[in-house]
Amino acid sequence: MTLRIHSLHHVPFEGLGSIAAWAQAAGHQISSTRLYAGESPPPLGQIDWLIVMGGPMGINDTERHPWLRKEKIFIGQAIDQGKKVLGICLGAQLIADVLGASVHPNPEKEIGWFPVFRTPEAIRLPIADHLPDGQEVFHWHGDTFELPAGAVHLLRSDQCKHQAFLYENRVLALQFHLETTPESAADLLRHCAAELVGAPYIQTPAAIMAKPERFATINRQMTGILDYFSK
Repeated sequence: MTLRIHSLHHVPFEGLGSIAAWAQAAGHQISSTRLYAGESPPPLGQIDWLIVMGGPMGINDTERHPWLRKEKIFIGQAIDQGKKVLGICLGAQLIADVLGASVHPNPEKEIGWFPVFRTPEAIRLPIADHLPDGQEVFHWHGDTFELPAGAVHLLRSDQCKHQAFLYENRVLALQFHLETTPESAADLLRHCAAELVGAPYIQTPAAIMAKPERFATINRQMTGILDYFSK
């Protein structure tokens, strides 16, 4: 089945990464809204999936980014209308906010490669086979979320209790990035270098770009999750 996949983008340097290659290989239709450029999303009847990408702003930075208000309404309508929704980093935080959960600074910023672990709740779900467990994944976030009512806690890390949740088996929020490629990581390093300060869970650019095989590993896991949700 051909899916109509629409993505919301908050900055020009955080694209779909490996998700785009997966969608193209599967023959799905891809469209996008550049919120930062003043574009508006399409009618929800024209899409099957919504993907909400990341960005350096916070969910409440509405004075600098007034489009965040309309974006939250759109995400809420997509959930209410039964769409499949995937949120990554800021996108996950926006979903949590829309579902009534608190979003706030994490005790430590996570930037770089750190492991995440499945929760006991996740292990009982069919999606568990596609989730990393004890494996390093790519992070770039300072905020985190509480769990919305009715959501299943999927993943945690040593530094961040809530790394992922699943809502109604069709809304997936990932605090970390499985879609990041070496090229998209390099874009982040160019545009967000000021965040790379000395801190326990902030790695250097050299450490982030070392071991390129890690990108291939997380991209395969992103593919597994997308395949699971496309069935």
